[in-house]
Amino acid sequence: MMDIRGLAYVVAETTDLARWRTYAEGVLGMSTAPSPDGGLYLRMDERQFRFAIQPGLRDAYVASGWEVLGQAGFDAALATLQGAGVEFVLEDAAFCARCCVQQAASFRDPSGNRHEVVWGFQSDFERFNSPAGVSRFVTEGIGMGHTVLPAPEFAKTAAFLKDVMGFAVSDIFNFRPPGTEGVVLPIHFLHCNNGRHHSLAIAGFPVESGCVHVMVEVEDMPEVGRAIDRMRAHRVVQSATLGQHTNDRMTSFYMRTPSNFDIEYGYGGAVLDWDEHIVHEFTRVSLWGHDFTVSQQQLLNQDA
Repeated sequence: MMDIRGLAYVVAETTDLARWRTYAEGVLGMSTAPSPDGGLYLRMDERQFRFAIQPGLRDAYVASGWEVLGQAGFDAALATLQGAGVEFVLEDAAFCARCCVQQAASFRDPSGNRHEVVWGFQSDFERFNSPAGVSRFVTEGIGMGHTVLPAPEFAKTAAFLKDVMGFAVSDIFNFRPPGTEGVVLPIHFLHCNNGRHHSLAIAGFPVESGCVHVMVEVEDMPEVGRAIDRMRAHRVVQSATLGQHTNDRMTSFYMRTPSNFDIEYGYGGAVLDWDEHIVHEFTRVSLWGHDFTVSQQQLLNQDA
């Protein structure tokens, strides 16, 4: 199995690069810089980027970048892929230059999600300077956050992530959509080799944008509140109200990105000792809050 140490970056495509720049700087509080492919790098710490936004013909999530410790870990990851009979591409120098890494390999899981394994990030170690005054995003030693991906081929994808990519289950939720009888959609929360409760989750249903949401974490609750104010000031669609999750204890809200997946913007996520953690199925998403009907209410108000 691979020894993945965290979510290194995500890649998205957009039809409106200027909208993403405004959203990144004015709402998320991330700095931006041009990328070599004519897109945008979004910066939230000392790394050159954590979000890579590519210009394109659609608004969607493209790929998840996963980091291993070094070349030995990267070579072991390739050997794992070869041993499992997984087709992969050892990316060329131009691709690695765009990703600011030494080496990269890309492949897809059984549900079609694109994953990129990388090592050796370049960094100028300039201090992160948020254009919106965000003090700090929580990334050190636990990756940039988490991503939640669609997995219509759920059983095959779950097995692939465990047996090939080396993820392990943190917790389980069986989603029963309102108004449906007997329909159960599984969601598994998965951790890699760091203490973050989950760096990846998979949901047993298709998502048109290619991603349910990406979570980013700030260092205190006032930063979450200020982000809510910026979201409202910029008239960004809110996907869920403020609340606290049962499983990772994150206090957060959700909002839509220009690439049609959501950002969960939160504080206080659990960092766990995996030798002590007991996997469980939780039956409530949140201890309080997190009204996910708020976006429907906003659209109804706009139409009224």
